[in-house]
Amino acid sequence: MDNPFQINYPDQIDIDLVKMAIGGDKKALQHLILRHQVFIYNLALKMTKSVEDAEDLTQEVFMKVITALTKFEGKSQFRTWLYRITVNHFLNTKKRKSELIITDFDNYFNSIDKIPDYELSNQEQLELTESIEEIRISCTAGMLLCLDREQRMIYILGEMFDIDHNLGAEILGITPGNFRIRLMRVRQDLYNWMNARCGLVNKGNPCRCAKKTRAYIEAGYVDPNNLKFNSRHKKKIYDLSLAKAAAISSTVEDLHKAIFQDHPLQEPLAAGKIVDEILNNNLIKLILNA
Repeated sequence: MDNPFQINYPDQIDIDLVKMAIGGDKKALQHLILRHQVFIYNLALKMTKSVEDAEDLTQEVFMKVITALTKFEGKSQFRTWLYRITVNHFLNTKKRKSELIITDFDNYFNSIDKIPDYELSNQEQLELTESIEEIRISCTAGMLLCLDREQRMIYILGEMFDIDHNLGAEILGITPGNFRIRLMRVRQDLYNWMNARCGLVNKGNPCRCAKKTRAYIEAGYVDPNNLKFNSRHKKKIYDLSLAKAAAISSTVEDLHKAIFQDHPLQEPLAAGKIVDEILNNNLIKLILNA
């Protein structure tokens, strides 16, 4: 699986697949979808913190992209064209449920503080390891929702996926300098709140994922037998990074970055269904048979 966010991404493969797909080759179109499905899905998942919404957005993007394939003129790299459509769709689509619930850092951290703490024994922590990790991923994903959509997208691309600033700027339609400045500002905003309230980065803060685990399970927010975020993955996001996450973070900034890059790169729960529904859509069938 080629990483479209790396500098040496083989764009020619996509261009060849596009030409064959426009010519009616269903397998080429399927291959094109599968090459990018995981990355688009994970962008959507970090934007919405919802498996269902991420799957819907992924399908919506591919429908939009496929119906516009004949308009791709090759003036830019295909990945740039594809992810510009993706980003614009994510930024302009209607607000999802999670975005209406989580609105700002203050309310978000206050809601976490209201969750009771329970001390877990070493044995309990061992037994609940996967659930504790689920809460860590879910909680930090919720922090991203405290950012506005553009801030969130810039952080996901620039910090989590470690995208080259020139490519990031091209996708968002801004200058590389502007991309760097906006990333620096959103990074500072997010990290200031984490330093003030999150125990993952500041040991002086009382909030701990393990202490919240029992209450989250009892409230039904986490089901140890049906994890949503700590499942269906073979890689972590830092595996995509050119630099990779450092084993021992040397700076506070590295520590913050590592926490988010340690999120799993997930496979869509309905990966096959998404592809099948796209290929069996009447409009797509018409395009393929044109």
